[in-house]
Amino acid sequence: MNACAVRVDEMTDVTLPSLGESVTEGIITQWFKKVGDTVARDEPLFEVSTDKVDSEMPSPAGGVLTQILAEEGDTVETGSRVAVIDETASAAPSTPSTPSELSAPSSPSTPGPSSAKQEQEPGPVPPSSAQPVDAKSADVVNGVVVSPVVRRILSDGGVEPSTIQGSGPGGSITRRDAERAVLDGPAEEVVVALSNGRRRMGQHMAVSAQVTPHGFVAIEADGDVFAKLDSLGRATRDGVAISDEMLVSLAAVRALAEFEFLNATFTGEELVVHRTVNLGFVRSVADDGMLVPVVHAAAGLTLRALARRVSELGERVLSRHLTTDDLMGGTFTVLGAPSVNTLWTEPIIIQPQVAVLSVGAVRQVPVILNENGGATVGVGRRLVLGLSFDHRVCEPVAAVSYLERVSQLLAGLDVEGER
Repeated sequence: MNACAVRVDEMTDVTLPSLGESVTEGIITQWFKKVGDTVARDEPLFEVSTDKVDSEMPSPAGGVLTQILAEEGDTVETGSRVAVIDETASAAPSTPSTPSELSAPSSPSTPGPSSAKQEQEPGPVPPSSAQPVDAKSADVVNGVVVSPVVRRILSDGGVEPSTIQGSGPGGSITRRDAERAVLDGPAEEVVVALSNGRRRMGQHMAVSAQVTPHGFVAIEADGDVFAKLDSLGRATRDGVAISDEMLVSLAAVRALAEFEFLNATFTGEELVVHRTVNLGFVRSVADDGMLVPVVHAAAGLTLRALARRVSELGERVLSRHLTTDDLMGGTFTVLGAPSVNTLWTEPIIIQPQVAVLSVGAVRQVPVILNENGGATVGVGRRLVLGLSFDHRVCEPVAAVSYLERVSQLLAGLDVEGER
């Protein structure tokens, strides 16, 4: 996806393009070029962050970047101008490119840069905490640059930089801030700014909780199929790892063929029931909330194919190389067990969907076995399946019926044949 361009004579306005459904704005997180730099068409120009994905925006034209209208950290609406490119200009040389240029003396009639500097700066400037910090030699804490001098003062005083509210530009920690913190001791309270991802995740979840009449049901399901998986090996014939979540997701997708009203999304007041299952998987992103990558057209996939698709998306989540398409179009979502000790979770529905299936951890528990006409106690595997549902399209009886069907399909999976 390229940044949009509007051409006026030879000047090209760079605008923030549409970044997907329901995305109306983005935050400029980084410029790869500065004013005066030459940029080639389709060369990465800037990075934008939304609640769905971080994307590099390629330049819509080649030329010289003459204006930057949105700084790093600015929130910009889609369609807004963020920069201007002159397609006819050429970049001014910033450094000599040949040995002769390096040794060429300044013109007698024009004072060189060094002499001008000497005229303007009669003497050395004493160091102070107000001097600019070299970013290459500084650390960053909570998005704020901490100079080596400040870092050393705080380290010697046993004070963590994250506990200090800086008084410098942009909240930076000055030398005076550091010395005062060491003198007074660490603060009892720490102000932590929310990341862009967590802030937007909270906004979406709050909206969902307000507009959707949530319901929730849970059942205990037979998990003996996971013992079969363990005996065969938890990998496909292609060597892709198979998780408990993948087995449940396969059964969940197949059960949706009989419960189509759960594979749906709202458009305003209209319910759209989808024939194609686009299955979302909730994935935690360290220090930045969560993402929900989507396996498109999941119906009809074998266990081997689903495992490969989920594994590929998981790798892109870790490397932060997800595209906007990877995060769009979901019609139903699965939330795997956050830990091996999780009994169940009660997730909030992801708008505009109408349901989300939660998977508890598979546990070994005592079960009643009916063998040879008698009942005995043995060891079995069980897990809790939960469903958060929208009361506008479903009620508890139908929700439980769906979970029971998922449980039946899960118990009957041909793991050996599909892996």
